[in-house]
Amino acid sequence: MEDYNRLSAEVEKELHSDPDYPCEVIGSWNTWYGEQDQAVHLWRYSGGFPALMECLHKLNLNTAYLAFQKERSKMLISRRNQLLLEFSFWNEPEPRVGPSIYELRSYQLQPGTMIEWGNHWARAIKYRQENNEAVGGFFTQIGDLYAVHHLWAYKDLQSREETRKAAWLKEGWDVSVHYTMPLIQKMESRIMIPMEHSPLQ
Repeated sequence: MEDYNRLSAEVEKELHSDPDYPCEVIGSWNTWYGEQDQAVHLWRYSGGFPALMECLHKLNLNTAYLAFQKERSKMLISRRNQLLLEFSFWNEPEPRVGPSIYELRSYQLQPGTMIEWGNHWARAIKYRQENNEAVGGFFTQIGDLYAVHHLWAYKDLQSREETRKAAWLKEGWDVSVHYTMPLIQKMESRIMIPMEHSPLQ
C-alpha cells in the first residue's frame, strides 16, 4: 500500500501540473474500516464527456502514465470505476485542511427510485450542514446503476458519533430517513484516511 500511495501521488501531481489535461483529483484515500488495503480516488473532469475522452486519448499516449499502469498492475488484486454526477443540492467538494477522517456511505437503490431519493435528500441535507461535514453527494451514470455515494468529513470517530446523534434531535430528520430507507437494496460504509497528497485532508 505504501508503494502504491507513493506511485499514485507522483502521477496525480504530474497530471495536476499539466494544463493540457482537463482533469483533477478531488481526493485520494485509504480505507481504515471497511474493505482493507483499498485505495479510493475521486476525479473531476472539467468539460463533461468530451473532457473525459480527451484525457483518455492523451493518457494512452503518455509514456509516464503507461509505465505507471504497468507498475500499478503488479500491486492490485482488482479495481473498478464509476462515472458519477453530483446532486445539485449537495456541497461542491472543495479542498480542505485536516486532519479529518472521511466516511463514504454507498447505497444501492431500487431501480426507478433515484428521483424520489433526490427529492427526499434535497430536504434532508439541511439537517447535516452545521458542522461542515457534508462533502459531496453523487449518483452513477455508468457502472453500478442506481448507486448513490455520500461523502462526509469528521474530526474523528467520536465527532462522527456526536454529529449523527445530533441529527436525530432535529425535527424532520427522522421523516427523511423513514421515507428513504425503503428505497435501499444495499448499503455500505467505509471510514477512510486521506493520502498525504489528497486535496481533501
